Amino acid sequence: MLAIAAVFVSVLVPSVADAASASAARTSVVASTTAGAATTAIRPATLDGWNAGNIISDAVFTDKSTMSAQQIQDFFNAKVPSCQSGYTCLKDFRVTSQNRPADAYCSGYSGTANESAASIIYRVSQSCNINPRVLIVMLQKEQGLVTHTWPSGWRYDSALGQGCPDDAPCDPSYVGFFQQIYGAARQMQIYMEGRWFTWYQPGNTWNVLYNPNQGCGSGPVYIANKATAALYYYTPYQPNAAALRAGYGEGDSCSAYGNRNFYNYFTDWFGSTQSNPAADNPFGNVEMVQARPGEVAVSGWAIDPNTSSPISVHVYVGGVGTAIAADQTRWDVAGAYPGKGEKHGFSARVPAQGPDATEVCIYAINSGPGTNVLLGCQKIVPMTGSPVGAITSIKAAGDGFDVTGWAIDPDTTGPATVHVYIAGVGRPFTANASSTSIPAGYQQYGANHGFVAHVPSQPGTQSICVYGINIGPGANSELGCQQATKPGGIEEKGRAPIGNFETLVSGRGVVTAKGWAIDPDTAAPIQVHLYQGGVGRPFTADKVRADVGAANPGYGDKHGFEEQLTTSDTTTTVCAYGINAGPGGNTFFGCKTVDVDQSIPDQGRAPVGAIDAVDVTGTSARVTGWAVDPDTRSPINVHIYVGAVGQAFMADKANNGSLSAFPSYGSNHGFDQTVTIPSGTSTICVYGINTGAGGHSLLGCKQATASVTPPVVDRGRAPFGNYEALIGGAGSATVAGWAIDPDTTDPIAIHIYVDGVGTQYAADVARPDVAAAYPGTGSNHGFYQTVPMSPGTHGVCVYGINNGAGGHTLLGCRTVTVTG
Repeated sequence: MLAIAAVFVSVLVPSVADAASASAARTSVVASTTAGAATTAIRPATLDGWNAGNIISDAVFTDKSTMSAQQIQDFFNAKVPSCQSGYTCLKDFRVTSQNRPADAYCSGYSGTANESAASIIYRVSQSCNINPRVLIVMLQKEQGLVTHTWPSGWRYDSALGQGCPDDAPCDPSYVGFFQQIYGAARQMQIYMEGRWFTWYQPGNTWNVLYNPNQGCGSGPVYIANKATAALYYYTPYQPNAAALRAGYGEGDSCSAYGNRNFYNYFTDWFGSTQSNPAADNPFGNVEMVQARPGEVAVSGWAIDPNTSSPISVHVYVGGVGTAIAADQTRWDVAGAYPGKGEKHGFSARVPAQGPDATEVCIYAINSGPGTNVLLGCQKIVPMTGSPVGAITSIKAAGDGFDVTGWAIDPDTTGPATVHVYIAGVGRPFTANASSTSIPAGYQQYGANHGFVAHVPSQPGTQSICVYGINIGPGANSELGCQQATKPGGIEEKGRAPIGNFETLVSGRGVVTAKGWAIDPDTAAPIQVHLYQGGVGRPFTADKVRADVGAANPGYGDKHGFEEQLTTSDTTTTVCAYGINAGPGGNTFFGCKTVDVDQSIPDQGRAPVGAIDAVDVTGTSARVTGWAVDPDTRSPINVHIYVGAVGQAFMADKANNGSLSAFPSYGSNHGFDQTVTIPSGTSTICVYGINTGAGGHSLLGCKQATASVTPPVVDRGRAPFGNYEALIGGAGSATVAGWAIDPDTTDPIAIHIYVDGVGTQYAADVARPDVAAAYPGTGSNHGFYQTVPMSPGTHGVCVYGINNGAGGHTLLGCRTVTVTG
């Protein structure tokens, strides 16, 4: 093992800125943060609370429940968002683990191909009963692997220094990442056993060296517990005063840093070494992380158990942090965590940090006891960078060329500016026209990023180039260059317009006339007159029609018309005329007749309706009634609230209540829903939800009282049950039966003793036969457990464990033979 660990400078994440429900589990990964800081920084440790004789408590050292495999992976991702090219960092490291038999120190291991470092650490911690945070900290203090961005292979081969003395090569049986993790965790249990290693036995004072150089001396240390003794067996030196003053830095020539750095990293990353502070840590849920133009949108909620006030949340995008407040109203969170209030939601947009894929990590910042918590990380591809786009067409038109295309600056949904150059002269245009040429990958930006630019030109062949002008991160970019030829001029010859009245399409109270018109004596757009009911209105045929431009070379694309006319008639006729721009007559393009949709327009009216009845059965309330939005004949949503907790339902069931007020709307506007109510009297309110403009409506409130079966009284009666079966197998035996505590309907615990050694299990398997035999006790009282046993004959006894006052019950003892 490395007696004097390298002095690592800890680069911490001082926090600042798919969706689950507010009642999501509180378990999170704690992470070191500095409240109020908004940028990543190197923070020296204070070593507050350092005690050389009690570096870490036995309870914390052996608490294997502190992190899941996914939480370990998230922690690694947060520490190293990106790895240097050509290297594999801990967050991405995988190796084939190996089988290990169970023994007195660990419960064994089944090897897995291509297993992640996080999975190995988690599974070893469960097998050897060691806190996974201890193994993470040892990886950092021995080899710096947690924060290293360019680790070499030998760091993984000797990751924890297990079997690697300072003055000799590593024991070959411990070389490799899995061998290091499993070997070190098992070794810690051997140390704590105190059978083979006794010179740092707890409860005694020992002189512990400051350095391998014995000339540096030693100091008396009262070893308070087995975990601290194990650390000294692993690294047999204590930090001297110079090492303690240095924090993470170097002390003097007599300093040693292994156990000091263990304490530093553990307390900085995970909080106290003397207790599990999880109950004081903030908790919450990240419900959305989404890349948007020029920014990253995040939302969720966060609560600190020590306060009902809003707390801070820090969002990191590629290592750059932003602090936001979790102070938005979240009634669902308030309902899930009574007494904490509703001001715990967060929703924010933070700047993107370059176009490459990056990690977004979100931390809840602690208030009072406890430590900051990593709520989660997610990798995204930001929407930022230099402008993108393309030229879609260049056509001769009038005195020059019509240039069309599209352009987007990824940092904004607003229109980009393009510069169109011809003959070395540039002109600015705004890309704010609707375009169907934009690729599907840019759907979030919308369709209004097309440009239609007219640039003057002399006749002949010209080179035309278009540039996107950058407004955020990135630079201006060339969108394309093309050659185009402008023919000779168009002369006035008194010719009449040509064109086509193509379609007349009906909408709600409107019709849209579409077509095109050209005066052969000019490339400029001309007027069309649209007549409806004998009344004419002028419009300019200047909309882009690439098909018309292609069919009429030299006139350009701006000769289309697509105009909307209002009408209150159910049938209307529209006639179109092309108007000559000079001498000569106009042209009649024809008339068209269509039926017009005169359905209900949205006038912003609020929904109306009523609660017909609230019928209570036990803790269920059936709520019936009807709801109509006067601005639509379609069914609408209703929200049914029990107290402050609401649910959405569709009012689409048959109900004649609406027919008297809205006879033409139909009868499918009823609601008939059953909701759960708590014990006591509750207020049930129903709201009609507007489908368009306008507000929602309170349809009414009613009181509902739940009829709850009185609780079972604990009279101190002993459990009863039946030990039904004991079946031997290979390496295990199956124990089956049932057990009930007559003073509760809840499942109870059973203890299964094998040759005098007991293990607790739950009698919670569904047994309808037991429920039928003992009405009112429920059905979840069965047990069916497979218990590992060594080959041979064993005595197996089962006890029913009292859930309250009163004694336990021996359900019976049996003998079984287990094969190998």
